[in-house]
Amino acid sequence: MASGFFAILDDIASLMDDVAATSKMATHKTAGILGDDLAVNAEKATGFVSSRELPVLWAITKGSFINKLIIIPIALLLNVFLPVAVKVILVLGGFYLAYEGVEKIVEFLFHRKKPEHGKPVANAEESGTSTEKTKIRSAIITDFILSIEIVIIALSTVLEESLLIQVLTVSLTAIVATVGVYGIVALIVRMDDLGYRLLKRSGNKGFLAKTGNLLVKALPLVIKSLAVVGTFALILVSGGIFIHNIDALHHLLPALPSLVREAAAGLLAGIIALGLITAVKKLVSLFRRNTQKNS
Repeated sequence: MASGFFAILDDIASLMDDVAATSKMATHKTAGILGDDLAVNAEKATGFVSSRELPVLWAITKGSFINKLIIIPIALLLNVFLPVAVKVILVLGGFYLAYEGVEKIVEFLFHRKKPEHGKPVANAEESGTSTEKTKIRSAIITDFILSIEIVIIALSTVLEESLLIQVLTVSLTAIVATVGVYGIVALIVRMDDLGYRLLKRSGNKGFLAKTGNLLVKALPLVIKSLAVVGTFALILVSGGIFIHNIDALHHLLPALPSLVREAAAGLLAGIIALGLITAVKKLVSLFRRNTQKNS
């Protein structure tokens, strides 16, 4: 009986070794998308008052875990029964990411609103809460698309393995991705708090004071950089989805560097998506106005 118990332990240890090896490979393959995920989500988690940064980030993190709880079983089932659906979902998600990236660029270039000095803001607290909820919702939707890509890439590394190893590997990779990305984002958004604490502890003297000053001054630059990097990450991730999942694009202009091809594909898709969505919005608005006039 004891030998049977130790045999079970040996099987479990062997399984864990296999999962560790496959998870390491899956994490390595998803490293690129995790970098993009970090840039995108760090940009989305900033721009709030200091007291709201961590609650907002926690809300996004919980949304990310829920996303993966939804995506993982669906991805495993689709991979078994309808593999082509995985590609379709990826491509549709790519269009959403491209649209969001191009929309940010257009907004920056053509639709930046100038601040209206001296004009009181009605219901500022309510407006801030609404903005916060909107940004959290947007971040969770974007995370959903990026999570699909992470899960599919992780799954692609263990297609020849048993179903149990597939489930454990993809689940472990998803957990590591979520904790790693949002843990780093939390450190970034709290840089200035750490800097102020160092300044207070050092009495504005010595190495700690210099480090504190550096952290405080660096945070705005980091946030601005992440806003730019996050926008282009959306475009590059979407372009990568198109290049790797649409055969016609995969073999188009092979002499060009992959980065250029992905950027071009993402920009073109984003422009098309933005044009279509803008046209639909105008048609809906026109329809509503005509309905109101006739009623």
